Amino acid sequence: MKVKYLIVLALLAGCQKEKAVTETAVVAPENKTEVMLPKEEKFLKTDTISISEGGETSKNNYILAHLLDQKADKDSIVTQHYQLDFYQDKAKTASSKVSIEGYQKGSEWGASYGLSSTAAKNSSFIQLSFGYPACGYTQNNYLYYLKDKDLQLVYEWDTMSDSGWGSWVEFTAPKNKPETESFYCKRVAFEPDDDNEDMGTAKHSDSIVFRFKNQHWTKQLLSPADQTYFEKKMSFNAFHEIKQ
Repeated sequence: MKVKYLIVLALLAGCQKEKAVTETAVVAPENKTEVMLPKEEKFLKTDTISISEGGETSKNNYILAHLLDQKADKDSIVTQHYQLDFYQDKAKTASSKVSIEGYQKGSEWGASYGLSSTAAKNSSFIQLSFGYPACGYTQNNYLYYLKDKDLQLVYEWDTMSDSGWGSWVEFTAPKNKPETESFYCKRVAFEPDDDNEDMGTAKHSDSIVFRFKNQHWTKQLLSPADQTYFEKKMSFNAFHEIKQ
Protein backbone atom coordinates (compact mmCIF):
# COMPACT_ATOMS: atom_id res chain seq x y z
CA MET A 1 0.00 0.00 0.00
CA LYS A 2 2.79 2.42 0.83
CA VAL A 3 4.31 1.84 -2.57
CA LYS A 4 0.99 2.77 -4.29
CA TYR A 5 0.67 5.99 -2.28
CA LEU A 6 4.23 6.98 -3.15
CA ILE A 7 3.56 6.44 -6.88
CA VAL A 8 0.38 8.59 -6.74
CA LEU A 9 2.16 11.41 -4.88
CA ALA A 10 4.99 11.36 -7.41
CA LEU A 11 2.53 11.65 -10.29
CA LEU A 12 0.70 14.59 -8.62
CA ALA A 13 3.97 16.42 -7.96
CA GLY A 14 5.01 15.96 -11.62
CA CYS A 15 1.69 17.40 -12.84
CA GLN A 16 2.04 20.48 -10.62
CA LYS A 17 5.58 21.17 -11.86
CA GLU A 18 4.48 20.81 -15.50
CA LYS A 19 1.54 23.13 -14.86
CA ALA A 20 3.81 25.74 -13.31
CA VAL A 21 6.16 25.60 -16.28
CA THR A 22 3.26 25.91 -18.69
CA GLU A 23 1.83 28.96 -16.86
CA THR A 24 5.22 30.66 -16.92
CA ALA A 25 5.58 30.10 -20.67
CA VAL A 26 2.33 31.90 -21.60
CA VAL A 27 3.13 35.19 -19.85
CA ALA A 28 2.96 37.94 -22.55
CA PRO A 29 6.01 40.21 -22.94
CA GLU A 30 5.66 43.97 -22.37
CA ASN A 31 4.68 46.01 -25.43
CA LYS A 32 7.52 48.35 -26.50
CA THR A 33 7.06 51.21 -28.97
CA GLU A 34 10.09 51.93 -31.17
CA VAL A 35 10.75 55.67 -31.38
CA MET A 36 12.14 56.89 -34.74
CA LEU A 37 14.15 60.07 -34.28
CA PRO A 38 14.29 62.50 -37.23
CA LYS A 39 17.56 62.42 -39.15
CA GLU A 40 19.63 65.45 -38.29
CA GLU A 41 20.61 67.52 -41.31
CA LYS A 42 24.31 68.23 -41.65
CA PHE A 43 25.59 71.37 -43.36
CA LEU A 44 29.11 72.55 -44.03
CA LYS A 45 28.16 75.99 -42.70
CA THR A 46 25.14 78.23 -42.22
CA ASP A 47 24.86 81.97 -42.87
CA THR A 48 22.05 84.15 -41.50
CA ILE A 49 20.80 86.63 -44.12
CA SER A 50 19.06 89.72 -42.78
CA ILE A 51 16.40 91.28 -45.04
CA SER A 52 16.39 95.07 -45.35
CA GLU A 53 13.35 97.18 -46.14
CA GLY A 54 13.46 100.94 -46.59
CA GLY A 55 16.75 101.27 -44.73
CA GLU A 56 15.56 99.10 -41.84
CA THR A 57 16.33 95.44 -41.10
CA SER A 58 13.57 93.00 -40.25
CA LYS A 59 14.01 91.32 -36.85
CA ASN A 60 11.55 88.47 -37.31
CA ASN A 61 12.00 87.71 -41.02
CA TYR A 62 15.29 86.32 -42.29
CA ILE A 63 16.89 83.59 -44.40
CA LEU A 64 19.28 80.81 -43.40
CA ALA A 65 21.71 79.85 -46.17
CA HIS A 66 22.99 76.30 -45.58
CA LEU A 67 26.03 75.22 -47.58
CA LEU A 68 25.30 71.66 -48.75
CA ASP A 69 28.53 70.98 -50.64
CA GLN A 70 31.20 72.56 -52.82
CA LYS A 71 33.34 71.13 -55.59
CA ALA A 72 36.21 72.42 -57.70
CA ASP A 73 36.66 71.42 -61.34
CA LYS A 74 39.93 70.84 -63.19
CA ASP A 75 40.32 74.61 -63.65
CA SER A 76 39.88 75.21 -59.88
CA ILE A 77 36.49 76.89 -60.44
CA VAL A 78 34.45 76.24 -57.31
CA THR A 79 30.72 75.52 -57.45
CA GLN A 80 28.67 75.72 -54.26
CA HIS A 81 25.20 74.34 -53.55
CA TYR A 82 23.00 76.05 -50.97
CA GLN A 83 19.69 75.38 -49.30
CA LEU A 84 17.87 78.61 -48.51
CA ASP A 85 15.36 78.42 -45.65
CA PHE A 86 12.97 81.38 -45.45
CA TYR A 87 11.66 82.40 -42.02
CA GLN A 88 8.63 84.61 -41.33
CA ASP A 89 7.91 85.66 -37.76
CA LYS A 90 10.84 83.39 -36.76
CA ALA A 91 9.10 80.32 -38.21
CA LYS A 92 10.39 78.40 -41.24
CA THR A 93 7.90 78.75 -44.06
CA ALA A 94 9.64 77.70 -47.30
CA SER A 95 12.92 76.45 -48.82
CA SER A 96 14.78 76.68 -52.10
CA LYS A 97 18.08 75.37 -53.49
CA VAL A 98 20.55 77.29 -55.65
CA SER A 99 23.91 76.55 -57.28
CA ILE A 100 26.64 79.17 -57.45
CA GLU A 101 29.43 78.71 -59.96
CA GLY A 102 32.69 80.61 -59.58
CA TYR A 103 32.67 81.06 -55.80
CA GLN A 104 35.14 83.64 -54.47
CA LYS A 105 36.46 83.28 -50.93
CA GLY A 106 35.01 86.03 -48.74
CA SER A 107 31.73 86.29 -50.67
CA GLU A 108 28.71 87.53 -48.72
CA TRP A 109 24.93 87.32 -48.87
CA GLY A 110 22.55 90.26 -48.95
CA ALA A 111 18.76 90.58 -49.16
CA SER A 112 16.09 93.25 -49.49
CA TYR A 113 12.34 93.47 -49.96
CA GLY A 114 10.81 94.84 -53.16
CA LEU A 115 11.77 95.23 -56.80
CA SER A 116 13.79 98.37 -56.09
CA SER A 117 15.14 100.44 -53.21
CA THR A 118 12.10 102.74 -53.48
CA ALA A 119 9.52 99.93 -53.42
CA ALA A 120 6.52 100.14 -51.11
CA LYS A 121 6.70 98.29 -47.80
CA ASN A 122 5.22 94.84 -47.20
CA SER A 123 6.31 93.58 -50.60
CA SER A 124 6.20 89.85 -51.32
CA PHE A 125 9.31 90.15 -53.50
CA ILE A 126 12.71 89.39 -52.00
CA GLN A 127 15.97 90.09 -53.83
CA LEU A 128 19.05 88.09 -52.83
CA SER A 129 22.63 88.77 -53.86
CA PHE A 130 25.78 86.76 -53.34
CA GLY A 131 29.33 87.70 -54.20
CA TYR A 132 32.60 89.26 -53.08
CA PRO A 133 31.83 92.74 -51.67
CA ALA A 134 34.13 94.81 -53.90
CA CYS A 135 34.04 96.59 -57.25
CA GLY A 136 34.72 94.52 -60.33
CA TYR A 137 33.42 91.22 -58.94
CA THR A 138 30.42 89.40 -60.37
CA GLN A 139 27.39 89.13 -58.10
CA ASN A 140 24.78 86.36 -58.33
CA ASN A 141 21.24 87.66 -57.93
CA TYR A 142 17.88 85.98 -57.29
CA LEU A 143 14.36 87.39 -57.25
CA TYR A 144 11.95 85.39 -55.07
CA TYR A 145 8.23 85.78 -54.53
CA LEU A 146 7.05 84.64 -51.08
CA LYS A 147 3.33 84.79 -50.36
CA ASP A 148 2.21 83.02 -47.19
CA LYS A 149 4.03 79.68 -47.60
CA ASP A 150 4.25 79.69 -51.39
CA LEU A 151 7.76 80.42 -52.69
CA GLN A 152 8.83 80.91 -56.31
CA LEU A 153 12.19 81.78 -57.83
CA VAL A 154 10.99 84.34 -60.39
CA TYR A 155 14.26 85.45 -62.00
CA GLU A 156 18.00 84.85 -61.77
CA TRP A 157 20.77 87.08 -63.14
CA ASP A 158 24.32 88.35 -62.59
CA THR A 159 25.70 91.86 -62.19
CA MET A 160 29.08 93.57 -62.18
CA SER A 161 29.81 97.18 -61.31
CA ASP A 162 33.08 99.09 -61.09
CA SER A 163 33.07 102.81 -60.24
CA GLY A 164 29.85 103.51 -62.12
CA TRP A 165 30.59 101.27 -65.10
CA GLY A 166 29.32 97.74 -65.53
CA SER A 167 26.22 95.67 -66.25
CA TRP A 168 23.10 95.09 -64.14
CA VAL A 169 19.32 94.57 -64.29
CA GLU A 170 16.71 97.27 -63.62
CA PHE A 171 13.10 96.51 -62.65
CA THR A 172 10.08 98.69 -63.41
CA ALA A 173 6.81 98.27 -61.51
CA PRO A 174 3.85 100.43 -60.41
CA LYS A 175 4.95 102.84 -57.70
CA ASN A 176 3.60 102.81 -54.14
CA LYS A 177 2.01 99.37 -54.58
CA PRO A 178 3.32 96.44 -52.50
CA GLU A 179 1.54 93.97 -54.81
CA THR A 180 1.38 93.96 -58.61
CA GLU A 181 0.23 91.58 -61.33
CA SER A 182 2.91 92.58 -63.84
CA PHE A 183 6.30 94.26 -64.01
CA TYR A 184 9.22 94.68 -66.38
CA CYS A 185 12.99 94.40 -66.33
CA LYS A 186 15.86 95.03 -68.71
CA ARG A 187 19.62 94.59 -68.65
CA VAL A 188 21.54 97.86 -68.62
CA ALA A 189 25.22 98.15 -69.49
CA PHE A 190 27.42 101.25 -69.39
CA GLU A 191 30.81 100.77 -71.00
CA PRO A 192 33.67 103.30 -70.95
CA ASP A 193 34.95 104.86 -74.15
CA ASP A 194 38.46 103.82 -75.17
CA ASP A 195 39.48 107.36 -76.18
CA ASN A 196 37.67 109.51 -73.61
CA GLU A 197 37.40 108.44 -69.96
CA ASP A 198 34.50 110.85 -69.38
CA MET A 199 32.38 109.27 -72.12
CA GLY A 200 30.67 105.93 -72.36
CA THR A 201 28.05 103.91 -74.23
CA ALA A 202 24.74 102.94 -72.63
CA LYS A 203 23.15 99.73 -73.88
CA HIS A 204 19.82 98.01 -73.15
CA SER A 205 19.06 94.35 -73.82
CA ASP A 206 16.85 91.46 -72.66
CA SER A 207 13.61 93.34 -72.07
CA ILE A 208 11.24 91.03 -70.17
CA VAL A 209 7.65 91.29 -68.92
CA PHE A 210 6.51 89.22 -65.91
CA ARG A 211 2.84 88.39 -65.39
CA PHE A 212 1.09 86.77 -62.44
CA LYS A 213 -1.28 84.05 -63.65
CA ASN A 214 -2.83 81.15 -61.73
CA GLN A 215 -0.80 81.96 -58.61
CA HIS A 216 2.44 81.73 -60.58
CA TRP A 217 4.81 84.22 -62.24
CA THR A 218 5.54 83.78 -65.94
CA LYS A 219 8.08 85.69 -68.04
CA GLN A 220 8.15 86.68 -71.69
CA LEU A 221 11.03 88.16 -73.65
CA LEU A 222 10.07 91.37 -75.44
CA SER A 223 13.39 91.66 -77.29
CA PRO A 224 15.77 89.10 -78.83
CA ALA A 225 17.83 87.37 -76.13
CA ASP A 226 21.34 88.71 -75.57
CA GLN A 227 20.94 91.34 -78.30
CA THR A 228 21.18 95.12 -77.79
CA TYR A 229 17.98 96.98 -78.77
CA PHE A 230 19.06 100.43 -77.52
CA GLU A 231 22.47 102.08 -77.66
CA LYS A 232 23.53 105.65 -76.95
CA LYS A 233 26.84 107.38 -76.38
CA MET A 234 26.81 109.85 -73.48
CA SER A 235 28.96 111.35 -70.76
CA PHE A 236 29.46 109.62 -67.42
CA ASN A 237 27.63 112.40 -65.55
CA ALA A 238 24.70 112.46 -67.99
CA PHE A 239 24.17 108.72 -67.65
CA HIS A 240 24.03 108.81 -63.87
CA GLU A 241 21.79 111.89 -63.82
CA ILE A 242 19.25 109.91 -65.84
CA LYS A 243 19.40 107.06 -63.32
CA GLN A 244 18.56 109.46 -60.51
